[in-house]
Amino acid sequence: MRRPIAGTVALALALAACSPPKNAPPPNSTLVVGIDVSGSFRHTPQFNESIDFAALYIYGHLNGIGGLRPYTAIFVGELGGVRPGQPKVFHPIQDLTGKSPAQIAADIRAWFPQTDPITDFNAFFQRAAVHVRRNNLILAPLNIVLFSDGEPDYPGAGRLSPEARYERVDLSPLEFLSRNVTVRLLYADPPIAQLWERRVPRKRVRIWTQDSEVMKGWRRHVREGVPMERQDSLWSWVDKIVDVRVRRGKLL
Repeated sequence: MRRPIAGTVALALALAACSPPKNAPPPNSTLVVGIDVSGSFRHTPQFNESIDFAALYIYGHLNGIGGLRPYTAIFVGELGGVRPGQPKVFHPIQDLTGKSPAQIAADIRAWFPQTDPITDFNAFFQRAAVHVRRNNLILAPLNIVLFSDGEPDYPGAGRLSPEARYERVDLSPLEFLSRNVTVRLLYADPPIAQLWERRVPRKRVRIWTQDSEVMKGWRRHVREGVPMERQDSLWSWVDKIVDVRVRRGKLL
């Protein structure tokens, strides 16, 4: 039975009314990048590698290249500290706009030149939550990307079992900022990544990890002499290897 023409037209008009106009700005979404500047990570070959990739990652998402989500708010902060609970400096999207990946990488190295003695994930998450609330970004999808070996390193941590160290990672400040909160840990070794996936307590926050050996693969997808906007293989790699859609719950 054919649908009446009037009904078909009405349905088409209703769908068009629900669709955003082509020139509408992207919906609000937030990216928070954490750079581990503690000695345990800075003194590894992965540190400089991670800074170069972090700059590309920020650039791609800042400009919405290659189908990547164009984040409307971006903050970059440090994971290290001199003492537990030390407030973190977060650089906003305005410090990154209009810059090339090389310029962003140079800025990150200039912003965080020190080597901190501890890695304080909890202070980072607490400060990230403050920035999200302060900038009225609650309810917008939140993606937190940590460039780190993933090892909690604070006074007394060495006396705890590996399981207990990760059970003390506190994601509770992030739990109710949005219905969609993902924490991505990049450059951790597989045993550390597994502890994050299995031992870090959470309810609504999703966790995704990618180990350092896999992360090295992004360089193979960079084509020399090709503009960033046409680096299709690179941006596809980012989408499939890093920006994986994550389900709630712990991995078994």
